[in-house]
Order: sequence, then structure tokens, then C-alpha cells
Amino acid sequence: MAEGVPGRAASAAPSTDEPDPKFASHRTFAVDPSYPADATFAGHPAPVTGPAQAADPDGAEDAGELADIGVAIGIPEPYRTQLQDWRERLGDPNASLIVPHVTLLGPTTVRLADLPAIEAHLSRAAVPNDPFTIRLAGSGTFRPLSPVVFVALVAGAARCARLAAAVRSGPLERPLTFAYHPHVTVAHDISEDGLDNAYEALSDYSAQFDVRGFGLYERGPDLRWRQLRFFPFGRSGGAPRSAGGGHRAGVGSQE
Repeated sequence: MAEGVPGRAASAAPSTDEPDPKFASHRTFAVDPSYPADATFAGHPAPVTGPAQAADPDGAEDAGELADIGVAIGIPEPYRTQLQDWRERLGDPNASLIVPHVTLLGPTTVRLADLPAIEAHLSRAAVPNDPFTIRLAGSGTFRPLSPVVFVALVAGAARCARLAAAVRSGPLERPLTFAYHPHVTVAHDISEDGLDNAYEALSDYSAQFDVRGFGLYERGPDLRWRQLRFFPFGRSGGAPRSAGGGHRAGVGSQE
């Protein structure tokens, strides 16, 4: 496999049990990327894609009354630690700021006062779903548009896309600069040689796990993303589980 060639294909073949052809056909993103990175789930400013309906950063509210949130599927153990270790070994400066995940809603600024309504919305979005399987296999890249290497989803991507659409509705409706494409970032903000190494090192990576819900995350003053709530699938009328003791506590996901 050639190194340093923008637009090279992800190395794994599509899954046979859930083909997701829409996503399998976009394993490289050099010419027409469909979702360049979730790197702002780290220490970067929120992307300029427009606020959610629930947020009004230009309104009269003081900046201290706003919060940066995101919604994601956390990767369970042992794969969470495996991918976190890879990101640290590759020298990614964002490694300590967010656990491995599949983004459903990228960083979005909202009012703190809107969080109860947002949580109620996310709980409703989770209820109609049944658990499903995500299979990760092989590496991909968003270069040259964005200096990102990721692990590709070869099963479960279509379910992630439907979830993302449900999440980005109601109080969290927001425009996207690029069409949604689920992935798990493993390297960003590192040298070109480092990205080459990441692509090669993860070319044979594989993992499979069940998804039973998704999490609401908030970026703290230290720029770390912490899970506020976990929303399990299929729980009508039940309250979402807090992460590690309630609002603004706990890191990671509760799959």
C-alpha cells in the first residue's frame, strides 16, 4: 500500500451482513469529502455551520450562560482503550480531550437554560430504536481537505445516519456544511508523516460491538468533553441515565 497518497481507499472490504452501500462507496474523501472531521470534538472552536435552533449566541444572554455540546456514540471497551492508546501513541494533541466515538451531532452552542428541552428531545429520539451492531474495519482519510485519519464503519453506518438525522431535528436542528458520514477519528493535527503512519498502522484494525444508545457531551473549561447523559434505546417514559453522578460529571459512555 502506497504511503502519502491523498485519496487512497480504506483497506477493508464492506461488511456482508449490513452492506451500507451509500457509505461503502465513499471510503476516500480526497475529491468529494462528505464529512471532513469531527476534530472540533476537542480543543478547537465550534465549527461555523450555524447554531442549533435552541441556541442564540448573539442574543442578550451572557456568554457564561452558553454551553458547547455534542452527541455521539461512545466506543465500548476494550476497543475504547485500544483506539485511545493508538491516538496517544500517534501523538494526537486531542487524545486526552475526548474518548473514541462516532459523532451524531458535532459541537453546537446552546443556552444552558435549553438543556432540559434538549435532553427531552434526545430521549424521544432514542426511544424508537433497537440496538444495532457497528463493525469497524480498516483505515480511511479525509486528506487533503482535512488532516484526519479515521477507522471506517463497514456495518452500522446507515443506522448512525438515521440516528444523526433524528438528533439534528427539533431544538437541535442545524445546517451541515457537508453531508453526514460516520467514522472514528484516530489521528488529527499531526504531521503528514504521522498521518501516513496512522493510516498504515490502522489498516488492519477491526472491531465489532453493539450500540444500545448514545450520549450527550459537554466541553468543559479545560476543553475536555465529558458525558452529561446516556440515552438508551427503547425506554419509553424513562429518564436518561446520568454519567457518573449527574450533570457535568463523568467521562466516556455507558453502553
